[in-house]
Amino acid sequence: MSRKTIFITGANSGFGLAIASRAVEMGHKVIGTVRSEASRQTLAEALPGVITTLCDVTDFERIPDVVEKVEDDHGPVDVLINNAGYGHEGVLEESPIEEMRRQFDVNVFGAVAVAKAFLPRFRERRQGFIVNVTSMGGMITMPGIAYYCGSKFALQGISAVMRAEMAPFGVHVTALCPGSFRTDWAGRSMVRTERSIADYDAIFDPIRSARQEKSGKQLGDPEKLAAAVLTLIEADAPPPQLLLGSDALKLVSERVRELQQEIEDWKALTISTDG
Repeated sequence: MSRKTIFITGANSGFGLAIASRAVEMGHKVIGTVRSEASRQTLAEALPGVITTLCDVTDFERIPDVVEKVEDDHGPVDVLINNAGYGHEGVLEESPIEEMRRQFDVNVFGAVAVAKAFLPRFRERRQGFIVNVTSMGGMITMPGIAYYCGSKFALQGISAVMRAEMAPFGVHVTALCPGSFRTDWAGRSMVRTERSIADYDAIFDPIRSARQEKSGKQLGDPEKLAAAVLTLIEADAPPPQLLLGSDALKLVSERVRELQQEIEDWKALTISTDG
């Protein structure tokens, strides 16, 4: 294992904190971003080995300066873990468009802005690794999280293009697609739109209740995810996307089979449009 400098966004909680903790234990240099001075202090106390820096991923114009200062102060970054993000839950018809805009600002535009700050540096050095944390929700959908799934589908697609464009320069890009893990994603970190249309009560209320009840009891272990990520970044030929969790494996595999069947069922109509 080679000692790396790893830049992790949203390092003060959830996957970011778990990955940062594991990386420090393994002897890597870790730069963790947080959005507030209070979070910075909390992270510094929890993980004294982490170099903390303030960076709101939605402050797009400031991000290049943050990255430049980090590399000036601590040397070249080897790995970007684009982890910062949050979940939004709400029936699509009920959810204000402003909540969608905020979801995409953080989960998509923020992640892309951070990646773009590193792309020229990685390209010029002919090495680097970008791990964009998406979700199984970037490959399948579930009722009540349209904005979240939409943001993760977007980042999933962008990651695939980013991988193709950066491959000639020796830069790896992998989309990390976790299933359900014991983080605050479905708890305090989730934004929930208030219910307003009775027609959806029978459909959606049980889903919301089940998600809240399951929070903190999910199958996935964040520490094991962190170990998997540290294994991933050592790979010479990493995958375009990596599913993590047996639930992600099951649900995405089912969707792949359904998609193949849909293609076959409509094949005649599909090819009927050729000139």
